[in-house]
Amino acid sequence: MGVKSMVSIVALGFLLLGGCQGQSVEESFPMKVEVGNLAAVDQDGEKTSLAALNKGKIVVADFIFTNCDTVCLPMTANMAKLQKKIAEAGLEDEVQLVSISVDPEHDTPEVLKEYSSRYEFDAGNWSFLTGYSRDEIEHFANVSFKTPAAKVEGSNQFVHGTSFYLVSENGVLLKQYEGVSNPPYEEMIGDIERLK
Repeated sequence: MGVKSMVSIVALGFLLLGGCQGQSVEESFPMKVEVGNLAAVDQDGEKTSLAALNKGKIVVADFIFTNCDTVCLPMTANMAKLQKKIAEAGLEDEVQLVSISVDPEHDTPEVLKEYSSRYEFDAGNWSFLTGYSRDEIEHFANVSFKTPAAKVEGSNQFVHGTSFYLVSENGVLLKQYEGVSNPPYEEMIGDIERLK
């Protein structure tokens, strides 16, 4: 076998190996759930959708509501910390943070704007979403994120997931992390770096 043939075979091997490695990054995550689209408006009243926010970006999402009297405040504070860590790692152009209200009837854009103003955050890559029906958000959370989103009977409180959810640029839910107490920031940053 000639040197040229040998070089071609080695080059082809690296090319194939590189292709396999590219595929295996997403494959190496524990979850692989296609995330559906969710038409919404953000805290500024601008029409958007999860697909539009996800386009070309890795998404870290959570589910909140502004009347929440337990987990949402620490989750939002933790998301603000995550945003700072993402910026420190130089990844702010790669990542879109999305907080999705499970109480769209109460959480108007104005209410979400006031709620978000309590935190030090950059609106450039963090959107708070509302503008859909309660049925739509319950179905979306159940199907796309495998998490509950339901009103507690006789109360203004909602049952919802308390995780941060990692969604690839391809719109695939890959992993969830603790969002309330001691989120694994370094693990999340590491996973984002693996995906980019």
